[in-house]
Amino acid sequence: MEKANKKSSEPTKTVLPETEVTQENVRKVHLLRLLEAALYVAGRPLDINELCQVVGSRSKKRVMSYIEMLIEQYTTRNSAMEILALKEERYVLQVKAEFTPLIKKLVNRPLLSSGPLKTLSYIAYRQPITQKRVIQVRGQHAYAHIKMLKEMGLITTERSGRSLALKTTDYFADYFGLTQDLTVLKRDLRKIFGDAIKEDALDRQQTGAAQEKQEIQEAQELQENQEN
Repeated sequence: MEKANKKSSEPTKTVLPETEVTQENVRKVHLLRLLEAALYVAGRPLDINELCQVVGSRSKKRVMSYIEMLIEQYTTRNSAMEILALKEERYVLQVKAEFTPLIKKLVNRPLLSSGPLKTLSYIAYRQPITQKRVIQVRGQHAYAHIKMLKEMGLITTERSGRSLALKTTDYFADYFGLTQDLTVLKRDLRKIFGDAIKEDALDRQQTGAAQEKQEIQEAQELQENQEN
């Protein structure tokens, strides 16, 4: 009798029919694949509202839980792709930073020619930097580069005295798959813009040498004119 009473006092567990469990799993897998497809096709960060629209849900908490599942899945796979959680509840599916230099030639995006790319790498590596300084180093053609980079949303400008201070945007980091941390950013920039940074440094070195030579010549000519 005691065993019977003890057994009857145990809480009964609700067991869902196997068909309901299966249907719920199928729906979850479908939603995860749908979110993954949306992030892949977008090719840019999507905010939580856009992702909610994709799966037809009003629950941000629920959709965020699905995204966290996806992030965990990609981490477990240890693949070349990753899903990152960005600021302002945004998420992006992208190639990991270490693979970017190896495949950047295949990227199907509005590509930057050598000139604007050098100007962008200079701004990114030395930001914040005044527009005046960029023009001094990169030349008058950099005005057109700066205008293009602003239109693409890769850099932003802020008034700094009589000049403008230039720095990269969040979209710049998203565009190239970089972090917002400046210390890590500069390290990653060496990997992506390595050639452009080296060429820029060489150009500045050559320009500086040429300017120094010209200044010496002008000083010699001035001295000769004074002696005459």
